[in-house]
This record gives sequence, C-alpha cells and structure tokens, in this order.
Amino acid sequence: MTKTKKITLSAILVAMATVLAMISKIIPAPWLQGGSVTIASMVPIILVSIIIDCRWGVLAAIVYSLIQMLTGFYPPPTQTFFNFFLVIFLDYIAAFGFLGFAGAVYRATGCKKWSAPLAGITVTAARYVSHILSGILIWGVYAEEGQSVLAYSLIYNGTYMIPEIIITAIVLTALTPIFKKIK
Repeated sequence: MTKTKKITLSAILVAMATVLAMISKIIPAPWLQGGSVTIASMVPIILVSIIIDCRWGVLAAIVYSLIQMLTGFYPPPTQTFFNFFLVIFLDYIAAFGFLGFAGAVYRATGCKKWSAPLAGITVTAARYVSHILSGILIWGVYAEEGQSVLAYSLIYNGTYMIPEIIITAIVLTALTPIFKKIK
C-alpha cells in the first residue's frame, strides 16, 4: 500500500470514528461527566492498525484522541498542572492510543477468524484500564462518601466501557470476513 493510500485510508477512518462518536451515542449517559456508549466508534481506529500496521494505527489513534479532546473535554477537578496533564494523558492520549496496537494483537494471533475481535477486546480493555487509573488518581473526588475510589472508578468507567468493548467485539466479528479482501 502506498503512503498516499495509507494517509487517505487513515484520514477516512479517523473521520468515520469521529462522526460515529458524535452521532451514534446509544446511551449519552447524562449522569456522567464523560463517556458514552456508541455504535462501534472505536472500530475504524482499530481497522487502521489491522489493515495498515501499528505505527499508522497509533498515529491515527492519537489524532483521534486529540479530536475527542477538542469535542468533549471535561475540566478535571485538579489544581496542579501535573494532574491536569495526567487527565489529558490517561483519558485521551493513552486511552485512545491503545487502540492503535490492535494490529499487533491481530498479527500475533495469526490473523485467524477470531483475531480481530480478540484484538478489539484487548485494546478496548486497555483503554478501560487507562480510564480506571485516571478515575483513581483524579476523578475519585466524585466517589460517594464511604465508597472506595477503586470501586467508583471501576463502576463509573464500566458503565460505558464494558458495553463499548462488547459492541466493538461484535462489529469486528462481523467484519472479519472482509479483512483479507481489503489488504
């Protein structure tokens, strides 16, 4: 695949992910200060990594993270620059950046029938962990009195990430037959 085709495909898939994130919110989760359940908005970013490679996947994921930050940033309850940086890093750059590694998981599993859904589950679970860490380190101030910060972060982030993981795996399973045709 030429560099021009890689740039074009990546741009189209980042745009598709952005549009899906904006218009396909199944559960907008008004009680949340962030996060929502969408119809497979992470799949296009995962596809960049599977179809092209991880370098392009990570680059597309970071571009997507910056777009997500610009379209839905929630100021953290923090007074220090370091904690502000942690929110940007953990909730955006690292969280979405993990999606770019789907291709590595896909290829490590031998590109079999179940490789794409497994890659999707792995990278979206890594995104979930990144949000959990952010919840523990920064957002835990919103935990109910008497509730552990870990439990708060697991539950809060799980309300949107667990459905996202499941939806992503289902869509990647459905798309699996076309991966070999695209390459």
